Amino acid sequence: MHFRGVSRVAVFLLAGLGLHAGEAAPPAIAPGAYALVHGRRMYYEVYGSGPPLILLHGGGNTIRGSFARQIPLFAQTHRVIALEQFGHGHSDDVDGELNYRRMAEDTAELLRQLHVTRADIVGWSDGGIIALILAVQHPELVRRLVVSGANIRPDGIRPEFRDPPPAPPGPDKAAAPDQAALMQRKLQTLWRTAPTAADIDERQLAQIQAPTLVMAGDDDVIRPEHTREIARLIPHARLCILPGTPHDTFSSHPDVVNPLILSFLAGSADQE
Repeated sequence: MHFRGVSRVAVFLLAGLGLHAGEAAPPAIAPGAYALVHGRRMYYEVYGSGPPLILLHGGGNTIRGSFARQIPLFAQTHRVIALEQFGHGHSDDVDGELNYRRMAEDTAELLRQLHVTRADIVGWSDGGIIALILAVQHPELVRRLVVSGANIRPDGIRPEFRDPPPAPPGPDKAAAPDQAALMQRKLQTLWRTAPTAADIDERQLAQIQAPTLVMAGDDDVIRPEHTREIARLIPHARLCILPGTPHDTFSSHPDVVNPLILSFLAGSADQE
């Protein structure tokens, strides 16, 4: 691994203590709940107890698709709140095009309804973009921030990865081919045209004060120089590039990612 500001020793010490995703007994699937957010039903799940930890899934993905190998372990020490954005999973469909800024505002509204005033935020891919926007637009909500495979401009994605595969419908939605095709088109439009400066830009990244861990695989769909740019622009950011790893850092390397994240979130108060 390539680290900047993260102790390699801490990762392996935690791993030696048994903090592997495969060693944690998975909790029973939590009964999901819905909140009425900006007039539509947003689905979320809550696990464990302790300081709040928010999980933001990837584009065209779901809670389980993004974080099945994190939730069992993270719920041992945190109150894990995982949500599904509109148009994804169990949540209601979204009207019009997908929009990162709107997704961030939907997330902030759900947290307000759940009486979460300050939390650690972990976002993967599109969820990482949403997490960055939250840290800019609602800094009071974010204690510490972890993002993996995120970009702040469309050109942050390597060109050959800008067309996504069809997104599966949510578990409680009809598997109509036209729905999958519509969602695929919306994702393709989003990834080709956003984030824009109206969502987040370099100047706004420089305003983020929350301690931040910026991650990516060394074979990520995000250009490596773009990931380094994000880490460089955020004042209190640390950079971690995982070797031999594609975009799916959370599912492919939980034995490394999970203890690394927990070590970062457990940082001392004087680092905040």
